[in-house]
Amino acid sequence: MSEGRVVAEKDKSLGRVIFDNIKKHNAMSQAMWNQLADAIRFFEKEDDIRVVVLEGAGEKSFVSGADISKFESERSDSGRIKEYGVSVERAYSAVQFAIKPTIAKIDGYCYGGGMGIAVCADLRICSENSSFCIPAAKLGVGYGHANTKVLLDLVGPAFTKEIFYTARRFSSQEALNMGLVNCIQPQEELNQYVANYVEVISNNAPLSVRATNLIVNELLKDEEERDDAFCRKLVEDCSDSQDIEEGRRAFMEKRRPMFVGH
Repeated sequence: MSEGRVVAEKDKSLGRVIFDNIKKHNAMSQAMWNQLADAIRFFEKEDDIRVVVLEGAGEKSFVSGADISKFESERSDSGRIKEYGVSVERAYSAVQFAIKPTIAKIDGYCYGGGMGIAVCADLRICSENSSFCIPAAKLGVGYGHANTKVLLDLVGPAFTKEIFYTARRFSSQEALNMGLVNCIQPQEELNQYVANYVEVISNNAPLSVRATNLIVNELLKDEEERDDAFCRKLVEDCSDSQDIEEGRRAFMEKRRPMFVGH
């Protein structure tokens, strides 16, 4: 499709979110931002989905940023600019606060809004030929505080300022060194590596994974905003589940546990 789209696909326990705008290196239109939020919400309701992977169509780009060709129509006045911003923040929030584990599989360009999406994911795995950039300072754009905070929590203040001050491209190795990505793989091995990673997570207890995901999100909040009772309830849910007994039994019987998520 010439306008680009975000595709949601189910593959057994895997939910796949695909940024499909190959002719424009998977640049994001406002419609695609809305579709991204909808795709994450869709997988949240699917009980059989254990992990969600976000990836770009083709082999050149994860997401190259916003679709500049649509700026005139999508950001033509202050009202449209505000509306566009709401779509972007809704998408970021859907990824950042997703209950299911999320993995950004990055192959190629990860620029601007693409980095915004990637840092909101739980994990980032990239190919050797990937590159990263937030070019806001070259465009005179002010970058929102919420997504800046996510990047700050990930790589720290010095690297965050370097990324924004220079607006330059960072290699995959530089991204690994600053803690922006979890690991780098050769391009030809990326798909299989991520597939294996998904299998490992999918085979673990869903309630345990969910508890860790949500508790870490709570711990990133300011202390006065943190919901400690909610964190305790997440741990109690694990203790009260069938899965904790299955885990104990499987360990004693030296077999792989078959977790059901309740």
